[in-house]
Amino acid sequence: MRMRTLLTSLATATAVTGGLALVAPAAPASSLPTAATAAVAAAPSGQGSTNVVSSLMADPSVAPGGNFDLSVWQLQEPVGSPGSPTTIPSSRLQGANGFQDSYFYTDTRDGAMTFWAPEKGVTTPNSNYARSELREMNRNGTAANWSLSGAHQLKATLRVVSVTSNVCVGQIHLGTGGSSTKPLLELYYRSSGDIVLGTENSPSGGQTLHTVGHVSVGKTWNYTIAVSGGHTIDLTVNGSTTHYAIPSSFDAYKQYFKAGSYNQSSSDSTTKGARVAFYGLTVSHS
Repeated sequence: MRMRTLLTSLATATAVTGGLALVAPAAPASSLPTAATAAVAAAPSGQGSTNVVSSLMADPSVAPGGNFDLSVWQLQEPVGSPGSPTTIPSSRLQGANGFQDSYFYTDTRDGAMTFWAPEKGVTTPNSNYARSELREMNRNGTAANWSLSGAHQLKATLRVVSVTSNVCVGQIHLGTGGSSTKPLLELYYRSSGDIVLGTENSPSGGQTLHTVGHVSVGKTWNYTIAVSGGHTIDLTVNGSTTHYAIPSSFDAYKQYFKAGSYNQSSSDSTTKGARVAFYGLTVSHS
């Protein structure tokens, strides 16, 4: 299995907080390491998870690239010229002194990689909503564009810090293979706390919604978005897994993952929006 891990690999980590030692056992590169390990240790997988997760192995004083392996991602921000949002390449994201600004930054309290998308911002030509969002890339700098056949996974540990109405926190998006600019699926978080999966009915559009969980705003949770066998979406939210058939009309298309804060509401406000903090994000293909 070829694994892309967002967060530096960890052999053995020990941290002490409030007199309690949290120990992360030896972990292979394919597991959730460093800040993600701390997040999982500190927050149960159920709905009653902690309000703030401490990324014990993350350095809150550095840019996201100092704690996270951003060599397989590029960033889109809600700024730029109309219809052409600014894109930050992987080369600028990497390292302790890598790119960060008010839309993409390290939370100085817990080391979380944080995305901010206001209701008013520059959008792509095919969307009315602003986003601060990572797009999957290959390590050689080319755009990821994989076939539905095989096995593909996007795993995340996160919390929605604030949201006006609705935010997309993970996607599988259509790549090459046709003219559609639709996603295969989008995972939404509502201000009510509901977690909702939207599956596209066909490349021409139409989305079916499935409520798959509930977590209060500010609480930590986790998801796995996976494709298996080329015909099935496997979604796991806080340990509960559901399955959805992929219509054959998508067979011709390649795909790629996205994750971050893709706000799903718009207005003239630059202070209202969706802020999402990630403690772990792992992509794998086989």
